[in-house]
Amino acid sequence: MPKDPARKVILGLVQMACSDNAEENVDKAIAKIREAANDGAQVVCTQELFRSPYPCQSEDHDFFALAEPLPGPTTDRIAAVAKEKGISIVSSHFERRAAGVYHNTAVIFEATGEVLGLYRKMHIPDDPNYYEKFYFAPGDLGFRAWDTKFARLGALVCWDQWYPEAARLTALRGAEILFYPTAIGWLLEEKEKYGEVQHDSWETIQRGHAIANGLYVAAVNRVGIEGNIQFWGQSFVADPQGRIIARADAEKEENLIVEVDLARCERVRQHWPFLRDRRIDAYGDITKRFVD
Repeated sequence: MPKDPARKVILGLVQMACSDNAEENVDKAIAKIREAANDGAQVVCTQELFRSPYPCQSEDHDFFALAEPLPGPTTDRIAAVAKEKGISIVSSHFERRAAGVYHNTAVIFEATGEVLGLYRKMHIPDDPNYYEKFYFAPGDLGFRAWDTKFARLGALVCWDQWYPEAARLTALRGAEILFYPTAIGWLLEEKEKYGEVQHDSWETIQRGHAIANGLYVAAVNRVGIEGNIQFWGQSFVADPQGRIIARADAEKEENLIVEVDLARCERVRQHWPFLRDRRIDAYGDITKRFVD
């Protein structure tokens, strides 16, 4: 029998450094989105919280001023460029849902400029220099996927990268591409001792999500030194067999433009039928905190 015809889609991952000027960061991100579209990208993703330096290195009430409603001024501008360029966009925002209620939220835009939906970060870290629990309520929209003009895609955010349950549930919604807007790096005092293994672990687990779910994974990180963190860049795309097919620089701003063939998701799942062979009758304990 003939193979499925190719379903080629070009992804654009916008990896950049951020200044203390929010409007300059938005201007830069939009310029880079336009540049990615001009280079052929059809689905473009920003890094996590691109409007500012990563705010969660300290617990500072002043940083709540960075939050915006959704829709709001920044999403209005991104919607306009999505419509202008005829591209789908995944962008990351500090959402002000209500007074005292904030989320770390990915917004999915169709090529018409329409907002297809939101994903609110579900797993909220509380680590040295990553004090997100101070700022963000856990997501309450669940794990989702959206049909865009170019592909059915899902979005998770940064710390979600470590949870196979999140990737699986997004894949079960039919996602062909899983985007991870990200802000991750080394604490400066730890880089020499732990840097290599930390980065390798981060990349490896996401390659595992691609393999286990037969989909493309696109992780979009930032670069530069902000406070006590050196963000390690190295945004990448992994194919449904977990191979890194493109990786950005560790230190430089870069638009990573990557063509993917969505027909490979179907072919890989036919040969590695992990979804078929799941024992859904035996997984009840997965909803427990710990099984004694």
